[in-house]
Amino acid sequence: MKDALTELLLTALAKLVDDGTLPEKPAVTPQLDHTKDPSHGDLATNIAMVLAKQAKRPPRELAALLVAALPPNSLIDRTDIAGPGFINFFLSQASNTQAIRDVLAAGDQFGESNIGQGRKVQVEFVSANPTGPLHVGHGRGAAIGDSLCRLLTATGWSVHREFYYNDAGQQIQNLALSVQARALGKTPEDPDWPSDGYRGDYIIDLANAFMAQESVSAADREITASGNADALDDIREFAVAWLRREQDADLKAFAVIFDEYFLESSLYSEGAVEQAVSALERNGHTYEDGGALWLRSTAFGDDKDRVMRKREGGYTYFVPDVAYHLNKWQRGFERVINEQGADHHSTITRVRAGLQGLDAGIPSGWPEYVLHQMVTVMRDGAEVKLSKRAGSYVTLRDLIDWVGRDATRFFLSARAATSQLTFDVDLALSQSNENPVYYIQYAHARVCSVKQKALGLGGDWTPEAGLAHLDSLQESEALTLALTLGRFPEVVAGAAQRLEPHDIANYLRDVASELHSFYNAHKVIDEAAREVSLARLALLEATRQVIANGLALLGVSAPESM
Repeated sequence: MKDALTELLLTALAKLVDDGTLPEKPAVTPQLDHTKDPSHGDLATNIAMVLAKQAKRPPRELAALLVAALPPNSLIDRTDIAGPGFINFFLSQASNTQAIRDVLAAGDQFGESNIGQGRKVQVEFVSANPTGPLHVGHGRGAAIGDSLCRLLTATGWSVHREFYYNDAGQQIQNLALSVQARALGKTPEDPDWPSDGYRGDYIIDLANAFMAQESVSAADREITASGNADALDDIREFAVAWLRREQDADLKAFAVIFDEYFLESSLYSEGAVEQAVSALERNGHTYEDGGALWLRSTAFGDDKDRVMRKREGGYTYFVPDVAYHLNKWQRGFERVINEQGADHHSTITRVRAGLQGLDAGIPSGWPEYVLHQMVTVMRDGAEVKLSKRAGSYVTLRDLIDWVGRDATRFFLSARAATSQLTFDVDLALSQSNENPVYYIQYAHARVCSVKQKALGLGGDWTPEAGLAHLDSLQESEALTLALTLGRFPEVVAGAAQRLEPHDIANYLRDVASELHSFYNAHKVIDEAAREVSLARLALLEATRQVIANGLALLGVSAPESM
């Protein structure tokens, strides 16, 4: 709808250039926005105010000339010039109801586009350390990251989903020591328990599995435990594989899949870290000071230079990240998006600086980042902080067990990633209008119920039959809903461009609200008013389809009954 109206405006502007009203072709494209107040029309533009100075005319006068220059069309019912020079457009009934035809014709593909044109994009998300169960923060990253992948796929990108396992470093050593302590019969209350050891019940399960010489399969490997409590390397290898399997199971329960699991340890075993450091040294972007190796990151916009190799040996945590992202670039990903927790904010400048220092032709703003804020879990009016299994945090599995996958996914992705999120377990369980996922899913189920009733009447009581009678849809609630349905492709494209899947959740709430308002105000199936009933049935089926398509982008089901 916007595109068609924009073309009409561009034609009108060209006419004003031809007759001398405008001295030259405008450098800007008219911006159209949906109005919040129906009395202000369906769409509005400020283009007359933008071009008034160029035309040397008052904005309202230029607006009137622009409206007069619009070519004949069936899109616009009428226009209104408001305020200092806004042009408000009231769309025709046929224009509004065209969305119903478009939705029913496209079906599951309605909302999709080819903006990405098949270009490659890698999305890295979750990327948890294999040291314990996934917590609610990982869950938020999984929900947002998976929805981003779905949005990018829907807009024509070739998406590669990747999980980066931080299976090297001190945290893995702490994990191995914790499992070893449990295998030797120690508890966190003992004085010689590892100072930074993990305390959750899963460590007991892990130690028991190791001592029982169990075998575990995780992604690309199968490990059989030796059962030797003195063999720390054996424990470390088994523990990482065991927890990878546990995390994989949680992600499958959350309907999140990956194309590739990348191991941090491979960057060391294959020499990628050393090669990246050598390249930075060779390019003159490092220096020695105080026995440590530093990166001249200030040359690339950082507020201070950063230590790469510590005085006592070993690399700081951002160095393998530089090597990892060089690997991404070498694999041909022209676009990379990292969805991570907000605690990664400080690493962005360092990683980008390191990548620039490699002189490998990597763009300065590469990769892109989506950082999510923390999650607070509330139940019975109080914050839930502990999980028996994890020991010190609420797990993703806890949420799934409490409220189900659909509610968990919706709640974790329904707010902007930049906003802190309060996950209200009681709200997620409630069957009320205040529960957004229930409200939206109920709208879908309500339409399915109406369709079943219509099928019971026999004959041609189908949504498709209603397409011949869309001109009978005259109620404001019906036209408002149809207009909102027509916005869906625009909403999907915008959410994908801004990397903000919560826009889909907000849009679906609007659709559900308008559907419920329409349904409560008008009888859908009335055998005495067959034509308008069929038209309403078509409107409802289009609404159901859009809700289903939108929920699919969030990884949430669309139930036919509730």
